[in-house]
Amino acid sequence: MENFNTLSVKQLNFYVRSLIEGDIRLNNICVSGELSNFKNHYQSGHWYFTLKDNDAAIKCVMFRANAQKVLFEAKDGMQVVLKGRVSLYEKDGQYQFYAEEMHTDGFGDIALKFEQIKERLQKEGMFSEESKRPLPKYPKKIAVVTSPTGAAIQDILNILGRRWPMSQIIVCPVCVQGELAVPSMCNALDKLYRLAIADVIIIGRGGGSIEDLWAFNDEILARKIYESPVPVISAVGHETDFTICDFVADLRAPTPSAAAELAVPDIFEIKAKLNKYNATLKSLLKSNFSLNKARLEKAENCIFFKNPKNHIINERYEKLDKVSDMLLDIEKDFIIKKQTKFNELVLKLDALSPLKTLTRGYTAVSKNCSPVKSVNDADIGDRIKLSFSDGSLICEVIDKN
Repeated sequence: MENFNTLSVKQLNFYVRSLIEGDIRLNNICVSGELSNFKNHYQSGHWYFTLKDNDAAIKCVMFRANAQKVLFEAKDGMQVVLKGRVSLYEKDGQYQFYAEEMHTDGFGDIALKFEQIKERLQKEGMFSEESKRPLPKYPKKIAVVTSPTGAAIQDILNILGRRWPMSQIIVCPVCVQGELAVPSMCNALDKLYRLAIADVIIIGRGGGSIEDLWAFNDEILARKIYESPVPVISAVGHETDFTICDFVADLRAPTPSAAAELAVPDIFEIKAKLNKYNATLKSLLKSNFSLNKARLEKAENCIFFKNPKNHIINERYEKLDKVSDMLLDIEKDFIIKKQTKFNELVLKLDALSPLKTLTRGYTAVSKNCSPVKSVNDADIGDRIKLSFSDGSLICEVIDKN
């Protein structure tokens, strides 16, 4: 025993649970059988029961969120089909089935096949919202793929004619039940795709049993609808009936009549909107006319329009006065600058004037209008002029030192 790792019971159960949940084949399967030991835990809303057949049984659990989606009352002895996963409850080591969906097995294999097709197409992304296309607002041509003898076609034609009579209805008569239904509808869709004559397609039929509606669960037809180049409305059975075509189509209508209402707008509502827009436009035009009329009258009463000549002359006079004032200001400024410059030069000249020197007692000596700067500039007997600040003297040189 020393060479073996010892596990606790919890560890063992956890390991077994990991093995079971790791098997992808057990994560999403359908199982059919008979309900037994059914117990609705009213406080929590969870369902606990046993699913059995003639040879075996398995404990099952359906939690409240999934149990609330079941549309019938489950009870012991009922044949059902469960969709869910297998796991192990670690606390007591109980291997059990965790149910996510429950359907009555009155049609047994049909329900199982429905779930298998639905799961396969869903994994391929054929039900995704991203692939859904909006319907045209104002379709010109509407193709209706349905039985020519059923009540559905009459309801569709009546509603389309009443709500949107300007659209062209293209009726594609097909079989909607039995072995010929799927090839008949696929051929009609192929022809519509090839001719490209419809803006939107309605495919469907009136109510019936699950067997009557089974053609609309066919995988080939579902893929053909998914290939449509234009939006497709699926209208199969009554409001509570769901088919694979409903999931693949761009829009599911609860009934054929509802499909006709969804495919086209109501002409009376459109007319009411147009009348409202017309009244609004008239009101806006009237208001705009009144506003522009008032602007015109104001312009007509303007002084400029009454006497444009005087207005132009007065405006020119005003501009001339402004220019004249500007020129006078420039002239004054020029004279002031020149006067200031002149005064500065006079002061400088006065400071350099010889008269300033003479006023201090000096004299200026000249001979024949030339300054005498040296004794050598004059000889004995020469007449010279002595200039004073207040006058001058004419003198004769009688001696020279």
